[in-house]
Amino acid sequence: MIILVFFLCHWFLSLFFQTFFLHRYASHKMFKMNVFWEKTFYFCTFIFQGSSFLNPRAYAIMHRMHHAYSDTEKDPHSPHFIKDVFGLMMKTKDIYISYQKNKVEPELQFRDRYPTWAFVDRVGDLWITRISFGIFYTAFYIAFATHWWMFLLLPIHFLMGPIHGAIVNWCGHKYGYSNYDNADHSKNTLPLDFLMMGELFQNNHHKRPNDANFANKWFELDPTYPVMKLMHFLRIIKLRKV
Repeated sequence: MIILVFFLCHWFLSLFFQTFFLHRYASHKMFKMNVFWEKTFYFCTFIFQGSSFLNPRAYAIMHRMHHAYSDTEKDPHSPHFIKDVFGLMMKTKDIYISYQKNKVEPELQFRDRYPTWAFVDRVGDLWITRISFGIFYTAFYIAFATHWWMFLLLPIHFLMGPIHGAIVNWCGHKYGYSNYDNADHSKNTLPLDFLMMGELFQNNHHKRPNDANFANKWFELDPTYPVMKLMHFLRIIKLRKV
């Protein structure tokens, strides 16, 4: 039971900060926040993504490219130009690293301000940091796992961020239904997206990329949006009007 709770906490906390901070804030500026809260959520993203921490600026530029070239050969992670999900992960990794090193095409140098924190970016990308998180996950399993098969979950902990991205970009552009014709292959994979906290409403999101609520129809539910509404009410963030 402890291992299951640990796994689910890591899964959903890592996923929340990926969708809330990296995607909806860094990539799309769906809301504003002051410097204190930006640094707080930046650090939380580092902690909960752990060994798979993603640089917010590189993530944001790559995601903007995904929207600009959705499901074309220039899309960094369209499943329609890659034979399997592992190939998609490797292509995404290579493009992410090139953007992390500032190798960005001129048309992708968007004028928007990207959140940056050089110290966290540098520490988060060190191999010693990633390995240390991996040692922590492994030690936790050694201390609390009661069956050998539980250790099969460890690779998911090590690669949590890329796995989340692979699920969203593979399933969200191959499986499900469409509310809108976006001239791409984006799909809404789950009408009640508790698995990926709203990220699998790709068809809705590609139709309205600046809308903080990824659920558009009455039967759809984006679990991240009510959390954002509460933060807006508490004046932690200020949601953008669309």
